[in-house]
Amino acid sequence: MTISAIRRPLRRIFGALPMLLMAGVLLAPSAFAAPPAPAAPPAPAPSAPSTKLASVHGLAMHGDPALPPGFDHFPYANPQAPKGGRLRVGLPGTYDSLNPFNLKSGSAAQGLVGNIFQGLMARSQDEPFTLYPLIAQSIDIDPARTHLVFHLDPRAHFSDGRPITAEDVLFSFELLKSKGRPQQRGAYKMVKAIDAPDAHTVRLDITGAGDRELPLILAIMPVLPKHAIDVEHFDDATLKWPVGSGPYVVADAKAGARMLLRRDPNYWGADIPSQRGFYNFDEIDIQYFRDGNSLFEAFKAGLLDYRDETSTTRWSTGYDFPAAQDGRVIREALKNDTPKGLEGFVFNTRRPLFRDMRLREALGMMFDFEWVNANLYSGLYTRTKSFFDESELSSHGRAASARERELLAPFPDAVRADILEGGWNPPQNDGSGRDRAVARRALDLLAAAGYRLEGDRLIKDGEPVSFEIMVKDRAQERLALNYASSLQRIGVEVRVRLVDEVQYQRRRQKFEFDMMIGQWLASASPGNEQRNRWGSASATQEASFNLAGAASPAIDAMIAALLAAQGHDDFVAAVRAYDRVLLSGFYVVPLFHASEQWLAHSKDIAHPSRPPRYSAPMFNPTLEAWWSVRP
Repeated sequence: MTISAIRRPLRRIFGALPMLLMAGVLLAPSAFAAPPAPAAPPAPAPSAPSTKLASVHGLAMHGDPALPPGFDHFPYANPQAPKGGRLRVGLPGTYDSLNPFNLKSGSAAQGLVGNIFQGLMARSQDEPFTLYPLIAQSIDIDPARTHLVFHLDPRAHFSDGRPITAEDVLFSFELLKSKGRPQQRGAYKMVKAIDAPDAHTVRLDITGAGDRELPLILAIMPVLPKHAIDVEHFDDATLKWPVGSGPYVVADAKAGARMLLRRDPNYWGADIPSQRGFYNFDEIDIQYFRDGNSLFEAFKAGLLDYRDETSTTRWSTGYDFPAAQDGRVIREALKNDTPKGLEGFVFNTRRPLFRDMRLREALGMMFDFEWVNANLYSGLYTRTKSFFDESELSSHGRAASARERELLAPFPDAVRADILEGGWNPPQNDGSGRDRAVARRALDLLAAAGYRLEGDRLIKDGEPVSFEIMVKDRAQERLALNYASSLQRIGVEVRVRLVDEVQYQRRRQKFEFDMMIGQWLASASPGNEQRNRWGSASATQEASFNLAGAASPAIDAMIAALLAAQGHDDFVAAVRAYDRVLLSGFYVVPLFHASEQWLAHSKDIAHPSRPPRYSAPMFNPTLEAWWSVRP
């Protein structure tokens, strides 16, 4: 029994792409029916570039693309992989929509982005953030990144055979700008002008945006078919089978239970270098399970081919079933260079109770990682100490550089001295489950903040300290109950409330919680998504990922600095400074992480000899780089 049920569902919530998914409600009118869509008003033509544009074969956030012009395939793909077979994967949770691009869809089915819907360019997971041609076969851009031109591949077409044109790109831009997810709308609104001089060319003017990542965000924009989208109902959940440009089409879908993808034999991009070696299964059968135990039992019974194992108990003792013993199931522990990110109990600082940073720090002291790790998780986890743990972007254990101090100078109170000097660590308990020294330190800090113990209750201004932790499954509940018991030792009354998936997501979107477990996946190239996680504007934006309600000028400035960084060293300094500000705010009680990714799979499927360097998780739910070895 572990937090296995926490991690995988939360990947859908906090992942790097803006198509992250929410749980939802019943079927609503179709968003993919095809009545005529109202035409978007023509956009003004971009102003003339002030600097000369150059054609590039790839676009990197910092420096040049690692792969040369004319590369054959991504390093973690196998261009010789055989095509064929069926992949059977199981996912936790449910879904109520086949549209992953709006807020009202609730929980959209996984496996749509990449397989059905694709963007202008494709991201290589072997580099921190670099894009290569896909629908756009080349791009023109100036050194200042204020103007860019996408040249569409004339071969590109949707699964129904209709060609992809610049009109579809403009339509997608305007639709997602007005009705897309918050992070899409925020990014696209920074575009000064967009137009299409011909059917295969799209020009954008982003003068004044001051955001070097914006061209890359625009380049991964999904291209939607104008002829097959019902704009009026785009906001609604739908189970209408979508039309996309990717390698698969939907062959069957049962809400909350199953989705079957079938490889499109007419996929136009099969031989493009960025796609070569991927999408090898003829069919992908995605099955949903509301209970983690039933998902594991299905895998044990041979009904599924793959699982990410996030349970320490299962990883240690659960693979003694016949298929694992005789080699039909293979276990692997893999590691790559991706920052580990942070998962923890997050304080909703919109609540008056949690506005005092000293209270947040003191409550955080009471999480007894040492006892929890030893008694619940077989000692296999590492305490998380940074929002970018186990990477060069982490500030932990490093004194701030001169460049970091320069960035932080306008905000002298934003970073604590011990965090600035790299000496801070989460409090270490003695593992007994009742460490009196740590509790005494927490009470001393609370006393300095005006709190006092009256009997067995912690009081301030006549009001007891009391709050609720919202959880959505038994694994989260178990961890929260342990934490609540520790807090009770210092007079804090905590209620743990288990709610169903739909209520959980609705309350999360509206920030109707005191505390919950949040997860902030980290990439090797943090960028615009940080605005939606921690930027001041997102604190009041419904359904943003700013769960804590943080609104800090220092945070905003560090996000701006990492987005404006032109070189690697400046970027690393900005991210480390950002990490220090977040840690100093004590918005989250850090939990723990596994340094490796544990996976188990049927011997009948295989993957390339090494995983991508920067990917979390290492393989997406539909295993795009894998293939079948069944005879």
